[in-house]
Amino acid sequence: MANTSSAKKAVRKIERRTAVNRARRSRMRTYLRKVEEALAAGDATLAATALRQAEPELMRAAQHGVVHKNTASRKVSRLSARVKALSAKA
Repeated sequence: MANTSSAKKAVRKIERRTAVNRARRSRMRTYLRKVEEALAAGDATLAATALRQAEPELMRAAQHGVVHKNTASRKVSRLSARVKALSAKA
């Protein structure tokens, strides 16, 4: 348990920040799931639309430190390739 007033304040700040980060991570995963579901369904137009919505969410999460920027870029790149392959196949 925190003893000093600064440590107690730090605990409060960490709790608030954790809640914000949890919400951001959840929102990011929701958008990623929408892209994955569209890809699984084989719907190229829905997948492309979902990817256009997911990309800024991923980059925003990276900007705020929820995920590393290279991780976000890698996810966008791989999803883009899958959407492109699905569009070419359709």
